[in-house]
Amino acid sequence: MRNEPALKTLNSSVAFIFLVRRMQLWETGSHGQKGAPICKVKPQPRDPCHLLHVQASRFCICAPEASDGEGGGDTEVMQQETVPVPVPSEETKQPKECFLIQPKERKENTTKTRKRRKKKITDVLAKSEPKPGLPEDLQKLMKDYYSSRRSVIELEELNLPDSCFLKANDLTHSLSSYLKEICPKWVKLRKNHSEKKSVLMLIICSSAIRALELIRSMTAFRGDSKVIKLFAKHIKVQEQVKLLEKRVVHLGVGTPGRIKELVKQGGFNLIPLKFLVFDWNWRDQKLRRMMDIPEIRKEVFELLEMGVLSLCKSESLKLGLF
Repeated sequence: MRNEPALKTLNSSVAFIFLVRRMQLWETGSHGQKGAPICKVKPQPRDPCHLLHVQASRFCICAPEASDGEGGGDTEVMQQETVPVPVPSEETKQPKECFLIQPKERKENTTKTRKRRKKKITDVLAKSEPKPGLPEDLQKLMKDYYSSRRSVIELEELNLPDSCFLKANDLTHSLSSYLKEICPKWVKLRKNHSEKKSVLMLIICSSAIRALELIRSMTAFRGDSKVIKLFAKHIKVQEQVKLLEKRVVHLGVGTPGRIKELVKQGGFNLIPLKFLVFDWNWRDQKLRRMMDIPEIRKEVFELLEMGVLSLCKSESLKLGLF
């Protein structure tokens, strides 16, 4: 029992050293293990005195006591007392803090390339000033249309003489005033016309609605002349053939598609025709002229091949651009 104070001091020193080491490892969060986890649990604060008491009770070293007997040299070691560490309740548990590694974001191009809007014909025509049609414009369109289908010699045969063209509209005329200018002897001419299935003057436009507008605007010119509508809207081909066979007609207004169909079926004769006028300068809601529409342009050239070009070269037919 003489060494009892020294043993108690030793127990206290060992417990204090272990407690200090324990607290250092607790603060680092690694607990002496390699590969510390990413998710760390926040340690709960404890009372240092309480920890000191627990660790001292766990690692208690007891000194050997001599027995009262003479031959007694045996030592007794006290069993280690374990004090259970109080488990914190669910109410006192603090939330865990997790530190997640976010994936690296790829740098994307912030500047997006803007798509260039394709220019339409309406955009081009809206900015361009209206120009009156000229005979050269028709000659150029014919050359472009037939260039991939005809040889050089055939293209030269398509060239029309300047004498077959009438004076073009300079955008100052109405239809009646323009027709009076190109045909001042209209009254005498229509009186001498007596052939059926034909007309003396043919006006070609792009649509049926435009044809009706032209018929209304030519009242001052036509007088007592007979006018026939040559378009496909609400009128059958056979009905138009019967009208042409029944009476003499002086003026015809219509679309190239229906006129071409009437010529194919033999219901319309082009030989007595004296004037062929194109509604050249008028533009629709999309600012397109008649020859700007591919379907109309194709039908016009097909109609010209059905006898119009030969009549122009013989100078019996005149072309006008209104």
